[in-house]
Amino acid sequence: MSTPEVRDMSCVIVCGDDAEALRATVGSVLGQTLAGTEAVLVATGANETAASLAAGDPQRIRLVHAGTGSHGDLLRDLGLAAARGRYVMVAAPGERLERHACRNLLEAALRTDADLVAGRWEKGPGRYKDLYARSRVTEDLADAPELVASDALAAGFCVRRAALGTLSDTGEALFGVRAALAARRIALVPNLIVTGRAPAAPVRDLPRAARVQRATVELLRHDDTLRAAREKTFLTDHVVPCVRAFLPLGPDGRREAAATLAESLRGLVTPEALRTLPPVERVGVRLLADGDADGVRAAAYALARPGTVVSPLVRTGDGRVRWSAEHAGDDTFDVTELGHQYGQFTDLKLLNQVTHCLREGAVLAVGGRVVVPLGLLDHGPVLAARLDLTVRGGGARLYSVPVGDLRKEDGGIVWRAEVPLTGALRPRGIGDRVWDPRLVLTVDGVPVTTELLADKATVPAGATALPARPRLTRLTADTWQPYVTAGHHLAVCLLPRRRPARAAHALLHYVTHFRPARELKPVLRALGKKREALHSKRVKTRVYRRILTRLPVSRGLVVFESHMGKSYGDSPRAVHEELLARGARPRCVWSYATSPAGFPAGARLVRRWSWRYLWALARAEWWVDNQGFPHALDKPRHTRYLQTWHGSAYKRMGFDEPRHATQNAPQRDALARAVGRFDHFMVRSEHDVRTLARAYRIPEEKLLRAGYPRNDRLVAARARDEREGRFPRPAPATELGIPDHRTVVLYAPTFRGLPKDGRTVELPLDVREFAERFGDTHVLLVRAHYMEAASLPATPPGTVIDVSGHHDVQELLVLADVLITDYSSIMFDYALLDRPLVHFAPDLDAYAAERGAYFDLRARAAGPVAETQEELLRTLDGLKEADGEWQAARRAFAAEFGTYDDGGAARAAADLILGVKEPRA
Repeated sequence: MSTPEVRDMSCVIVCGDDAEALRATVGSVLGQTLAGTEAVLVATGANETAASLAAGDPQRIRLVHAGTGSHGDLLRDLGLAAARGRYVMVAAPGERLERHACRNLLEAALRTDADLVAGRWEKGPGRYKDLYARSRVTEDLADAPELVASDALAAGFCVRRAALGTLSDTGEALFGVRAALAARRIALVPNLIVTGRAPAAPVRDLPRAARVQRATVELLRHDDTLRAAREKTFLTDHVVPCVRAFLPLGPDGRREAAATLAESLRGLVTPEALRTLPPVERVGVRLLADGDADGVRAAAYALARPGTVVSPLVRTGDGRVRWSAEHAGDDTFDVTELGHQYGQFTDLKLLNQVTHCLREGAVLAVGGRVVVPLGLLDHGPVLAARLDLTVRGGGARLYSVPVGDLRKEDGGIVWRAEVPLTGALRPRGIGDRVWDPRLVLTVDGVPVTTELLADKATVPAGATALPARPRLTRLTADTWQPYVTAGHHLAVCLLPRRRPARAAHALLHYVTHFRPARELKPVLRALGKKREALHSKRVKTRVYRRILTRLPVSRGLVVFESHMGKSYGDSPRAVHEELLARGARPRCVWSYATSPAGFPAGARLVRRWSWRYLWALARAEWWVDNQGFPHALDKPRHTRYLQTWHGSAYKRMGFDEPRHATQNAPQRDALARAVGRFDHFMVRSEHDVRTLARAYRIPEEKLLRAGYPRNDRLVAARARDEREGRFPRPAPATELGIPDHRTVVLYAPTFRGLPKDGRTVELPLDVREFAERFGDTHVLLVRAHYMEAASLPATPPGTVIDVSGHHDVQELLVLADVLITDYSSIMFDYALLDRPLVHFAPDLDAYAAERGAYFDLRARAAGPVAETQEELLRTLDGLKEADGEWQAARRAFAAEFGTYDDGGAARAAADLILGVKEPRA
């Protein structure tokens, strides 16, 4: 009897009913660059596709038959037992192995002697991007808890076959979790292993996921940390998507789903895991566990439309806000942090649920119920309402219908309107086919507009259609048809239902789709692409370099830019204003990146990377900016470049940055060319000379030892404080509504990297806790870095103000009584004011290790260094009494890092531009 051939890798595939999906998966296994790969097919009963595949390549495909009553996990285990590979993996029909997947997994396994090797199983950044960001080996799951705390091992991994005997046989726990717990060593690779996984169907898949969760939690019962992480991840990965999926379900569907899923979730929704969720997700999960179908749908709408009030919120005796009176005694339903209690009525977005929509004669009868929270109707207000229909994308076109039936009912407002679509609403018929109704509710004369949430069961197509009378005849359309949009709102549209209108539409379709029209469309698309190409950066750069830079200089033309066109501020603004104050002749042009808002009304503006921008740069006598004009644009020979820079350096910069050691020669050359364009580089101390100038390899003759123009304002403010005192406050205080008796605290953290979601960052400082503790006496101004955006939680009015959009941070520094920062260069500027400064840097050591630092901040700080939230709050609480101890250190800090900031930097820069005198050496 011959011994079966041992393979390098076995891929177990449990066959299903989809023949094409099975062929695709098996084909990806046979197409592996690792020759010693086999496919083990496990089928119940007769499976013609599996049998045909096995017969076609018996050396690499083997078929394992199982009883018809076997379930998925048993089938998989049968396949694993029959596998002959040194390592085994599992794939579902439809999943496809990347061409080098098995080779990459095996090479990592042999190199690391790992029992389990895992890689990515979805395209793009993926939710496990950090887990698989680099190759690494771990022997402790605490180093990679996601492997068992989430579904990271749902696919894309292999296991040493010899280790299968040590796996626990606990019920339906994920095979990957069982393998990870049993593995002596685990290797992670950044390679993409599996694609084509079927998209999740949350409602359908939750019962199975719940069974897996029970078994997995049982496996993790001895490790409280991993078990708690698994319980939280189960809610976020499986239950919250189920809540979101309730929005499109009709009444019967959501009631049936709620009953089934509530039973599946019994005992799995723990209070500890619930507390880790944001308020609306927490409430939605709890309502789903309770089987409240309508409540879950309301929560789903709140998740889809953040900030919408979907439940009649109530206040409790301790000032907290609960989801409803029914849940007033349950902390799970505490939604205080949503901040609805702080908003004005006009700011509220209210849930307006359509309860009926039917044709009654020649009118459409629409009714609904608006949720009104926090007892806003308890004082018996005067109510009025109207229904507005607006053309989608049609600007100001509006048709209004008064709401005659309007009354209070159980913490909300019930309304009914009759819309005479046939008789009164006369659309053109072309360009105004879709109309969106919205209810404008007025309470004591204060209006609020609400969208109409609907489901298909409430808007039956056959019982709602009405005749239409377009002004362009009924050949354009003849029927009004209410329908539910993809966003689950009510809308009405014009349709051609009768024979003449259908014939007209068929004729129009023929005219626009017959052969000449079809042939014209590709030509038009090609012309459009060529037009786009002419406006691409590549073409613009080429034209700029070859043509525009050869144009003659425009004497007196100065192009200004601040933070890559994102603001009108910083030192370029100070230089510009100095030139204007002196009545100088230069013609000043400012660039803006996205919007001209915030720039002076009389300034000449050009959009960054526009043709006008390139024209101005090519002909300018001077470039002035604080960061860098586009690296791809060479400086013309006739142009001089004044670089004011944007702050002294704590972290390593330029060629001193650790990442530059790993860059290739073209990348390093690009940086050298960019800084080589500078003719003058402003510095504010010898620290800048030793750090920035050396890091960017700027020669001594280009240094302008004059300070930063932006800091002239701070030097003047300190002199005014010493001469006249701090009051009255500067103009921004009035604009922001800050009373004189409040202490103004500015929080301005540094840039930590682009947000992972591309939109917002999570600030290290918990501003809600700050507001709760100091809101009566302080105002917190939050200034996110100009390259980031921060989402602030709701807080009582006047306690926390987002000033990230303010163009000039120096104005905010002059306004602030206290600065909280970390290691941002703003600390060097603020020290010139000689006001309290606190460093809040919980990640100081990690940041310094990753980016490198030019000095020890703790040893040379201008104020206390707090590394925890509580330490920071205690420091602020006693800051007034303790600040005297820091005054000497702060003044020494300002003298060392702001040596040349004497208030004349803008004057020196203007003199340079005007040719009044040579720069100070």
